[in-house]
Amino acid sequence: MAQQIHEPVSGKEQIRQTRIQKLTDLADRGINPYPYKFDKDIYAADLQEKYKNLDAGVETEDRYSVAGRVMAIRNTGMFIDLMDPTGKIQIFSHKENLSEDDMKTLKTLDIGDIAGFTGTVRRTPRGELSIKAQSLKLLSKALLPLPNKQISKEKMEELSHFHGLSDVELKYRQRYVDLIVNEDSRDTFKKRSLIIQKIREFLAQKGYMEVETPILQTMASGANARPFNTHHNALEMDLTLRIALELYLKRLIVGGVSERVYEIGKCFRNEGIDTRHNPEFTMIELYQAYADYNDMMELTENMVAYVAKEVLGTLKIQYGENEIDLTPPWDRKTMLGAIKDATGVDFMEIYTPEHAVQTARSLNVQVEDNMNWGQVVEAVFEEKVEPGLIQPCHIIDYPREISPLAKVHRDNDRLTERFETRVNGWEIANAFSELTDPIDQRMRFEAQAQAKALGDEEAMEIDEDFINALEYGMPPTGGMGMGIDRLVMLLTNSPSIRDVIAFPTMRNKD
Repeated sequence: MAQQIHEPVSGKEQIRQTRIQKLTDLADRGINPYPYKFDKDIYAADLQEKYKNLDAGVETEDRYSVAGRVMAIRNTGMFIDLMDPTGKIQIFSHKENLSEDDMKTLKTLDIGDIAGFTGTVRRTPRGELSIKAQSLKLLSKALLPLPNKQISKEKMEELSHFHGLSDVELKYRQRYVDLIVNEDSRDTFKKRSLIIQKIREFLAQKGYMEVETPILQTMASGANARPFNTHHNALEMDLTLRIALELYLKRLIVGGVSERVYEIGKCFRNEGIDTRHNPEFTMIELYQAYADYNDMMELTENMVAYVAKEVLGTLKIQYGENEIDLTPPWDRKTMLGAIKDATGVDFMEIYTPEHAVQTARSLNVQVEDNMNWGQVVEAVFEEKVEPGLIQPCHIIDYPREISPLAKVHRDNDRLTERFETRVNGWEIANAFSELTDPIDQRMRFEAQAQAKALGDEEAMEIDEDFINALEYGMPPTGGMGMGIDRLVMLLTNSPSIRDVIAFPTMRNKD
C-alpha cells in the first residue's frame, strides 16, 4: 500500500481547527456561539466620559451591558480589553462574580471574538476603568486569528504609514481586518463620513439642493476619460458607466428645478491606478445659476475651509512634511503666467502647435507631435509648475482646446474661464464659467469627436440631447467638480487614495 503523504498544517489553520473544536464544545453545552441579539446599552467612550472623575479603587453599583471585540486577554481571562467603535473598556472577570457556566464560556474566548458583558462600573487600583462582569455572552466566535501587529525593522521605513498590518495587500484586500486592528484606519473612515456630512451642511446653508442623476448612461460625457462599457439585455443597447456628473446636472439647471444643485456620487474611469487614482471614485459636482468661475473660486475655498475647521478644528493642516494653510482667500495665478514665471517662456506669443511642441521639447517636456497648442501648454504646466503648488492656489484661464465645456474667456478667445484648484501639487477641483451657447457647444463637441476619430480615446462624443437642452436656454452658470477622495486624503494626511477608499480596486491575486 502506498504511503499517504500529509501536507503540514499551517499555524493559522491549526488555530482555526482549535477554535472549531471550541464551537463543538459550546454546542455540546447547548450554547449558540452566533446568537441573534444582545441588549447593549452603552458605548465604551460614553463610559469613559461619564466616569472620568471616578477615583482609583472605587467601585459603583451602576450596572451596564457592553459589547465589542476581544482585543486582549490577560491572566487567563481575568482581564479582557473589549473594543467597540468608540474605544476600549476593560472587563474584569472573576469567578467570585460569574457563574460556573459563564466561567466555562470565558475559557473558550479568544482574541478576535465578539462578546457581551454585563456588570458594574469600577476603577481598578491602577486607575483602569472597568466593568466588573456579572454575566457574559459569546456573540460571535472568530475562527481566524487577527494578524500580528508587529512590523519588522526592515519593513518599517517602507511601510511607515501602515499601522497594524505588515502585509500591505491584506490591508486593502481585507479591509475588515485592517479596521479591526488599525485605529488610524478607523479614524480615517470616520473622518471621511464627517467630511461628506459637513460638505452637505455647508451647501445646505448656501441654498443648494441635492439631486441624483443616472450612473448608467448612453455615452461617456462631461469629462475627458475612457469609460467602462456594458450592455443592457432587455433594452438591447450598449451603455456606459458615467465618467462625470456634469451634463445631467446642467440639464436640471435648464429645467429650473433649482438655481443651485449638487450631487455627491460615484464615477468610473477605465484608466490607470496610482496613489491618487482609482477606477471607481467619489465626486461632488455643483452648479449655480447666474454665477461665474469667480464665484466658484470663492465657494470652493470657503467650502474646504469650513469642512477643515469643522472636522479638524484648524485651517492649518499637516500633509507629509508640509504645513498647508487653508485660510481663504487663496492665491490665484493664470496658467500661462505660472508657466512664464517657471520657465521664462510666454506661450501666449506662440500660435502654432508645431512651435509649441518644439518649445516644450526645448524645456525637456515630453509631448507628442499631434498635440494641439492647449495640450502642449497643459503638459508644460504639469511638468514645470504643478509639483511646486503646495499651498492652495486657483490656476485660472485654461486653453480653449482642452476645455470643451467652459465659456470662452471674456478678454481672450484663445482661453476659457476655467480654473483648477491645486493643493500639495494635486488638482482637487475643476470649475468653469459654464458654456451655455448651444452653437458653440456643438462646435466644441465636433472638435472632440474629430479628435476621438483620430485616436484620442479620452475625447468626448457629441451629446445631441444635451445640446437640445441648451437650445431651450440655460442661464449663466458657474460649475465646480471636486474629488472627495483626494480631499479626504488631504485632510487625513493619507499617502494613498487606497487609504481613504474602504474597498479599493485591486488586481486579482492569481
